[in-house]
This record gives sequence, C-alpha cells and structure tokens, in this order.
Amino acid sequence: MILAVVGGVATLVAGVLLVRTETAPRQSPDAKVFGSAPAIVFQEDYNGPPVTGRNVTRAPALAPLQAGNTTHHVRIDVVAAEIEVAPGVRYQAWTFGGTVPGPVLHVRQGDRVVFTMKNRSDTAVTVTKPSADASPFLRDLPRDKLQKPTPAVAPMPHSMDFHAGTVAPNDKWRMIQPGESIRFEWVANYPGVYLYHCGVAPVLMHLAMGQYGVVVVSPRQGFPTDDLVDRHYVVVQSEFYLKPSDGDLHVLDFDRAIAKQPSQVAFNGHTQALTQSPLVANVGERVRLYVQNVGPSDGSSLHMVGAIFDRVFFEGNPRNEWTGLQTVPFGASNGAVVELIAPEEGTYILVDHEFADAQRGAIGYLQVRSPSGQTTERRPTMQH
Repeated sequence: MILAVVGGVATLVAGVLLVRTETAPRQSPDAKVFGSAPAIVFQEDYNGPPVTGRNVTRAPALAPLQAGNTTHHVRIDVVAAEIEVAPGVRYQAWTFGGTVPGPVLHVRQGDRVVFTMKNRSDTAVTVTKPSADASPFLRDLPRDKLQKPTPAVAPMPHSMDFHAGTVAPNDKWRMIQPGESIRFEWVANYPGVYLYHCGVAPVLMHLAMGQYGVVVVSPRQGFPTDDLVDRHYVVVQSEFYLKPSDGDLHVLDFDRAIAKQPSQVAFNGHTQALTQSPLVANVGERVRLYVQNVGPSDGSSLHMVGAIFDRVFFEGNPRNEWTGLQTVPFGASNGAVVELIAPEEGTYILVDHEFADAQRGAIGYLQVRSPSGQTTERRPTMQH
C-alpha cells in the first residue's frame, strides 16, 4: 500500500510512503490556473490496462466532451511493442499505451488532468480483453488491422512532456526508471492541438522510436464554427527513421534521423492508415480535422486535393484564425484545427505537399458520399 500525505492528511495507497507538500493554485485575471502539487514518483503493483480514461481515444477518433469543466483521471503507461508502420516494415517501438501514435486525449480549456504513468518497458504487456473501466482507446484497438501491435520488452528510462501543460518541467516531466510510476496534475489553460512526447535525452531517439501523441484542448467558449461541423477527425503526421536488420524487424537508423532523411512519413502511424480506412463524409458536410505534425524534425505542407481549408485555427486557438488556405504550413510540433466543406461525391486526397514526404507515405483519403450513403468508387489520380 502507498501512504500519501496531502496537505497534512495521510492517505494509504498501496504500500509505499509518499509525502508531498500541497502548493495552492493561483488563478490569473484571465481565469488561468497556475501552481500545482509536486509530482509523486512511486512503486505500484499495477498490471491492468495500459490506458484508462473516459476521454482517451485512438486516432482518428475524438471523444465527445461533457458540459462544463471537469477533472480527468488518465493513465497512459509506457510499453514496448512490435508494430508495423508500412507494408513489410515492423520494428520494436517505444510507445505510450501500445501504439504509435499514442492515445488522443480530449479536454476543455480549464479542465484539470490527474495523470498517472507507469514505466512498464521491462514487462511484456498483453491486452487481451479491455476491462469495464478501460478507455475508448483500448476498445478501438481491435479495429486496428495495420499496426498489429505485439508485446515486447525494452527496459529504458522514460518521461512524459505534455506541451499543453504549464508546469515546472523538472518536476512533472521528470524521468522514471522501469518499474516506477509517476503521478502529477496540470490544468489545460490554453486551447490548442498539442503534442505530448517523451523528454528523455536524446529526445530525437525517443520520438523516432514512437513516443508521442496528441492532446486536444477545446476552447472554453468553443470555436465559431462548432454548430456547423458535422465530422471530427484527428490526423497525426510523423516521421520514421528505420533500416533493415539481420532479423525480421527493422531497427532505428539514428544517422538518418540526425540527417533528417526519413524512411517513412505517415498519417496516424502507418503509411496506409488513411488509405485503407479513409475518412468519410457526406456531400455538403463540414469536416473538421485536428492536425498535429509531430516531426520530430521536419515540417508539413498539408493540402486536400479538391478542397479548400476555408477556416483554419492555427495551433487550435480560435484567436489564430486564417481563411481560405490551399495549404496549411506546420513546423515540427505545430498543430491546427482545419475545416473544409465536402463539395461533391468523390475521393479527396489529403497529402503533405512537400512531395518527398508524400512519396514516403504521407497521403490519405477523404471519401465523400451522397446523402443516401451510396458512393461510386473511383480510383484516385494520385498514388504513392
């Protein structure tokens, strides 16, 4: 059992004595909350689902929000897994929750996140059947026919860096060893589409190995187009730097990573993720994409062949509005909310217009159907 002393009150939680000093939150004039209790690093006897939380999903899905502000209790554990990122290309990834990218967390500006992470990289974590308290992320995993994650072991120290958090990084984002757990809190003070990733040096290696995901912080008052949007999707672009090995698996090519020469560039963790399972919409619907360009080192020029991004909220902040963009530029770790209207039936092509990246896999489809749901399949004119 663990004994936690919070604000002078002792609470028993699993066998280890933890003492923390409570720091009183401070509210700024514009309703932002700064200050939180120190992070707790502890040992726990936990072998349950690696991802828990009501608002945690697998991209491209986004969890709906409940009304008003709330506190989210979220667990995302570090696990090693063998995954596929392109046909015939599997490697042993370092992951958050068992996939690349890791889970998508959706919160509202002003929400509090109570986050727990166990470094289970020294244990082969098998998820056989999601429990009743598991997240939508785990319930969605059986539909993943491409990455096909299988358990692996790769003991390493890891950490969690939420770009959406405004906290002391030396405290909350600290490194934990295999078998250790960390718990901390943060408040989503700013709206946006944010990256999270491991921050252990070399950070480039940990991102290239797959340790990243997305937090969507919806604005407290919403976007001006909220009542008009019919479809919501999350799109995560990232680079892989892999080479064949003597065995069946590919391995990290760190020289390629340093030179910024990716072997694959993918949407949602696989070069066929959005071609084998296209995004869908009906004619005339407004489609919103929550986009994050992870990098770790290169930018993206996101374009939808056959459509215009008529409303763009750069970094996912409603104050950063652009209109009528053919291509949206992203640096590494930039995010955006981009919207378009599906003009007529057909297959629209989402592509990184830096075509070296498209050639390496950064391509996906938006399948637009007639309102009756009947679609005439046409072969896209752009292939990779």
